[in-house]
Amino acid sequence: LNLNSPFMNKKILLAIFSASALFASVAHADEVISPIPQISNEWRFSVSPYGWLPQVNTTVSNGGAGSKNADISMNNVLSNLKSGVMIAGEAHYGKWGVMADFASATLQKSGGFNFKGDNTIYRAGDKSTLQATLFNLAGTYTVLSNQDAYVDALVGVRWIGLTTSFDVALVADPSVRASASSSTPATYGVVGVNSRYRIMGSNWYVPLYADVGTGGGPNHQTWQASTGVGVALSKMVDVSLTYRAIGFDIKSGNNDSTLLKGLFHGPQIMGTFNF
Repeated sequence: LNLNSPFMNKKILLAIFSASALFASVAHADEVISPIPQISNEWRFSVSPYGWLPQVNTTVSNGGAGSKNADISMNNVLSNLKSGVMIAGEAHYGKWGVMADFASATLQKSGGFNFKGDNTIYRAGDKSTLQATLFNLAGTYTVLSNQDAYVDALVGVRWIGLTTSFDVALVADPSVRASASSSTPATYGVVGVNSRYRIMGSNWYVPLYADVGTGGGPNHQTWQASTGVGVALSKMVDVSLTYRAIGFDIKSGNNDSTLLKGLFHGPQIMGTFNF
């Protein structure tokens, strides 16, 4: 399997072009629907399943002069994705609300190698797995709401968990095997804004999200940002295409001696159902 083949690039471009075609299909809609949420003393809810295809960049340092980089391209994420779920939701009553975002994905790559032992060449198979999980939970308060803009201030928490595992076994005798795994979790407090800005009184809008946070100390921080374009297809449904990035620092290991710096960034398409 060639993870960097032109075919893989075409698959990613096809997904992006398909999303663009969806936007273009409603560009000339006759009915103008406001994409700005309306505040009232009644409950309103939204559920937003989405697909996010990030590139993964990580740097690991154990306090010495050197560090180790590990990058996973969007091609490789798409090729090695085994499972995943991504969904966000909001609940509001008046100006107060709560929002949550959950994303989890498992990447897995299998391979093999030969090695020599007891004057015999052996064949072994290996499998490496990365489980990445993100959970955001925040309380919100609307600080601006008019016909052209909607801004929520937010305070909450972010939890990030990265689990890696490696398994190797003899092809001739799978009972001869070895495995290793490590888990790196982190919890942060975050503050930020979640907003929409209507484009020239139309169905279209610009979503803008940004937050920053810390888990304590200068090397235990996080941030998140996303923006792009969206369109209200009806009063109950809108879709958006954005570019989303999340950065984080995690201290781990004995006496917090290891520093993991991570950056996930890439395109995201989301459908929001309002009720």
